[in-house]
Amino acid sequence: MTTHASAPVPAPSSPLLRGAGRILPGLGLCAGISAVAFALEHVEALATGRAWLEALVLAILIGTAIRSVWTPSERWRPGIAFSAKMVLEIAIVLLGASLNVAMIMAAGPALLAGIAAVVAIALASSFLLGRALGLPKRMAVLVACGNSICGNSAIAAVAPVIGADGKDVAASIAFTAVLGVLVVLGLPLLVPLLNMSETQYGVLAGLTVYAVPQVLAATAPVAAASVQIGTLVKLVRVLMLGPVVLALSVFGHRLREDSTEGNAKPAPRRLAVNKLVPWFIIAFLGMAALRSHGVIPEVALAPIAKTATILTIISMAALGLGVDIRVVARAGGRVTAAVTLSLIALAAVSLGLIRLLGIA
Repeated sequence: MTTHASAPVPAPSSPLLRGAGRILPGLGLCAGISAVAFALEHVEALATGRAWLEALVLAILIGTAIRSVWTPSERWRPGIAFSAKMVLEIAIVLLGASLNVAMIMAAGPALLAGIAAVVAIALASSFLLGRALGLPKRMAVLVACGNSICGNSAIAAVAPVIGADGKDVAASIAFTAVLGVLVVLGLPLLVPLLNMSETQYGVLAGLTVYAVPQVLAATAPVAAASVQIGTLVKLVRVLMLGPVVLALSVFGHRLREDSTEGNAKPAPRRLAVNKLVPWFIIAFLGMAALRSHGVIPEVALAPIAKTATILTIISMAALGLGVDIRVVARAGGRVTAAVTLSLIALAAVSLGLIRLLGIA
């Protein structure tokens, strides 16, 4: 009797399976929260005739509520981090397929230059406010970059360049995450209060909301046009991170030399290209280009948009699970005042730009 050697079966301990095993619990948790958010949105629509809080926002709220009473253990963290980063980045890339290229062309160089000017003014005003309130220089820089560019991503990118203390980085990121959720919930209220159009609100959200997923959450309840223009404006803001990090690496040596943590001076870090221009922005623009040239068939647009929505809501759940509202009490009055006043200044400058450019 002849026996045939069977093909080797991958060991359960292979790196690929180990990696998937680490991600699945947290990813499954985020997917479960998203399912509950979808269900609640449906119940809302049935009960009141309209979903006043969409699944995007509900996922953040549910995740935040869970995080406030339960701290995820190491079993859950890799999947939550994966959902907050990679799942979101894939969703942003897919969102490029729904981008209205005509809207980008209509934006013109005036809006692009205006976005750069708003970021520059916000950086300067936030830094000066922080210093006036007594924040250390590096802490003031972290708050300014987080408020003016892209929240936690900007803080994480700038911190090693200026030699920021780990405690300052943690406090800045934690408080920015909490305030970011509050902005997402409160910003849509400005639409009726200021009688804003869908385009005006999209520009305002793109200029003021901290992170790309939060822009999606803040604009989705208003209109699809607000989502598109808000995403465009926000991604232009994110692109400003490259020049800012480069400038700080060249001219910020005094911040590193002013370090008081021990006698050792932080070593300057080499800039990584992906810190200057994230891959998903390039891919997002590539998808928009494919759509504009008719490479993506019309029949595929709706499934792509639906997939992007589902992935975004999963990432919203992960965002909520990373927010501990208790950090506000521990952040301190000066940090709280600096971040809040900086955000108010950013909103004021953004509204001024909308008026100046006559955006309807």
